[in-house]
Amino acid sequence: MEEIKLSYNQTEQLNQFELEGLFNLWNSVYPMQLAYKDLDGLRDYFAPLQNKQHILVKTATNKVIGWFFSFEREGVRWFAVLVNNEYKRSGIGSELIKRAKKQFAPLNGWVIDHDRYYKLDGEKYESPIGFYLRHGFQIDSDVRLEIPILSAVKIHYP
Repeated sequence: MEEIKLSYNQTEQLNQFELEGLFNLWNSVYPMQLAYKDLDGLRDYFAPLQNKQHILVKTATNKVIGWFFSFEREGVRWFAVLVNNEYKRSGIGSELIKRAKKQFAPLNGWVIDHDRYYKLDGEKYESPIGFYLRHGFQIDSDVRLEIPILSAVKIHYP
């Protein structure tokens, strides 16, 4: 693993290098159902969101290996967290959540709460629900996202 550094980018605009890094991170971490074919798909995802805030974790060579993303949709603050598979269980996700709870709470998110999906590389996608529960998030078990390609539960903090 490369040396890491936390860097903050408190803007809704990402440079091309950061966008490409997020595209690669997104497609390597999320289930294949959520993968984007190209950068335009990721740009389209960002476009309608408001008050976007990013916290990027980069290696010494500037590779994006972690990302916290906070945004508003219909007046509600939502978030996403991604950590490169090689750096999972290194404390990066916990540090991102700690910083996010101080700066952006309350937070709402969708979390896949089962292990039925696979990533683009063929590895099984592991639900991060336990991670969020350990960090004080609560499950809104009566609020689910059920669409043909995805099943997830809503979580919130506090």
